[in-house]
Amino acid sequence: MIIDSHAHITEESLRGDAPRIVADMKKDGLLAIIEVGCDIETSRDAVKIATENDNVFALVGTHPEFAEIYGDKERDYYLEAAKLPKVVGIGEIGLDYYYETPEREIQKRAFVAQLEMAHEAKLPISLHIRDAYGDLMTILKENRRYVQHGMLMHCYCGSKEFVKELAPFDSYFAFGGVVTFKNAKKDDIIRAVPKDRLVVETDCPYMTPVPFRGKRNEPKYVVNTAEYIAAALDMEYAEFEALTVKNTLDLFPKMRNFIQYG
Repeated sequence: MIIDSHAHITEESLRGDAPRIVADMKKDGLLAIIEVGCDIETSRDAVKIATENDNVFALVGTHPEFAEIYGDKERDYYLEAAKLPKVVGIGEIGLDYYYETPEREIQKRAFVAQLEMAHEAKLPISLHIRDAYGDLMTILKENRRYVQHGMLMHCYCGSKEFVKELAPFDSYFAFGGVVTFKNAKKDDIIRAVPKDRLVVETDCPYMTPVPFRGKRNEPKYVVNTAEYIAAALDMEYAEFEALTVKNTLDLFPKMRNFIQYG
């Protein structure tokens, strides 16, 4: 059994299938799914599906794409939601400079505000970082006092060198279906991550792994990604599966109130 550490099964293209996805978790080899919010509405959806279903958990937060609308209403809701047993972290938050919108300074302000909020909630954070690793490091170093409860680099696409730079921030690294793509060339980066810091994800409905690339992604396909990474590390699948479950539970310790493992 394995954990999908980052999913969006309440996103519009998957919402109709969410009950079936949850019902089939055991059959599909899934121990748990972590449903991730991107704004206040999707965070509410994540909380709802986590509250209503066993072994589904939630992260709440505002994605950098929506940084412009992050404000007191969002902060108040996230802090209140963080008190719920099934809300295990704050995310996905961060920086995304690929499209240059919203403006970088707006993204930075929302990011720092949510780091502070996560620290107040005493919860780990899940970061979305795209084309912004330089500013990420500056912000983390300047706000080190707020990064005290664990940090996940969701869909890590940085370098081997950045793995070492991120280590002081109690960092974990999640890899999804993109590592299975023919031209991805991520094996060296995967091997650079300490084994006790590796987790797996789908980011469904996006980034479907080979051999299902081109189809809509679902949590069950995390197994394909895990099989690829295990082979890259010369590990038996069962050993890798157990490793990533333990790592995910170490990062999100509130999950251990519901899942007894290892």
